[in-house]
Amino acid sequence: MNPWDLGSPLYRKLVISAMVLIGAGILLSIVAAVASVQPLTWVALAFIITGLLTHLAGLVVRARDARARVAAARSGRGS
Repeated sequence: MNPWDLGSPLYRKLVISAMVLIGAGILLSIVAAVASVQPLTWVALAFIITGLLTHLAGLVVRARDARARVAAARSGRGS
């Protein structure tokens, strides 16, 4: 099983949000570079950083879910 199949709805929302934010940041960065608009570059950077932080939050949720699955498996095995 892959993390997507085992992930909680919160994990999935965080992953999708992170991909959208990073993608939008990259797109804005390209537009800013082509149009030579410096303020748009900073906005693009903010989108990318927010996307990376959202991705890290998803990793934390994924680790929490994995610990809960392992604990449930151990308690189920011991009974």
